[in-house]
Amino acid sequence: MTALLSEFQSTMLELPWLFVSLVFIFAATIGSFLNVVIHRLPVMMKREWQQECNQYLNEYHQELIAPIAKKLGKPLDNYPEKYNLVVPVSACPKCKTNIKPWHNLPILGWLLLQGKCASCEASISARYPVFELFTGAMVATLAWQFGPTLQFAMAALLTFALVALTGIDLDEMLLPDQITMPLLWLGLIININGLFTPLTDALIGAVAGYLSLWSVYWLFKIATGKEGMGYGDFKLMAVFGAWLGWQMLPLIILLSSLVGAIVGIMLIINNKLNSGNPIPFGPYIAAAGWIALLWGEPIVNAYLASL
Repeated sequence: MTALLSEFQSTMLELPWLFVSLVFIFAATIGSFLNVVIHRLPVMMKREWQQECNQYLNEYHQELIAPIAKKLGKPLDNYPEKYNLVVPVSACPKCKTNIKPWHNLPILGWLLLQGKCASCEASISARYPVFELFTGAMVATLAWQFGPTLQFAMAALLTFALVALTGIDLDEMLLPDQITMPLLWLGLIININGLFTPLTDALIGAVAGYLSLWSVYWLFKIATGKEGMGYGDFKLMAVFGAWLGWQMLPLIILLSSLVGAIVGIMLIINNKLNSGNPIPFGPYIAAAGWIALLWGEPIVNAYLASL
């Protein structure tokens, strides 16, 4: 097995274009699954919260919910169907027709269907192939940058998670602990041998990343009485601190704040966002962190050289 892996790595090093092409196809396929994660994980979380609330009500307020349960004909702490990332199979939300496997081909499936359901011709959002295309392109860029190495494998895994977090935050303004916390621990584990940064820098980065936005949150709340961001943003910044070290945090904060401010101003100018309405900050942190993953050191070095 080791010999086969070594031979594969050697072949991919000799033919980098082949490696990048194969990675793009694989990553775009994963991007198709990430669309499912983006849609279903928040639903699964909401169901879990609802079940916990219903169990509490069942235990402490039985006299209040018993008539409701009787009317519905089922207990309130259970849902009638199993629902996770695999079950039920993907189906058209309008006509409920199951989606054929070949219709789920990344990018091509949407193009072959011309953006419409094969059964009822309901419109299928272009967001699905866009996420698949971006996932493939981002991971292919990592493949070109790192080659067939452990660094590439870990960076690709981080990218898949960032794509899912971005989609969920755009939809729900939520960065699930189910994704951010494993990423945080994984970042510390892979840096035990300094894969991306020394372990000491990773530990300091995790703490500093969390505290950097946590302190901004509380300063803003004390000054205005409002919450400027969510706790998921703190955790995502801690993730990048754990993966890339504390040295990359200023760059990530600067880039994410700059892009977030520009996008927010543009939305306000185009009347797509009212002043004072919240916008998700997680996608900007994710984009800035991904840029720092690839080009953070050259950017920082160029800036320091210009001083």
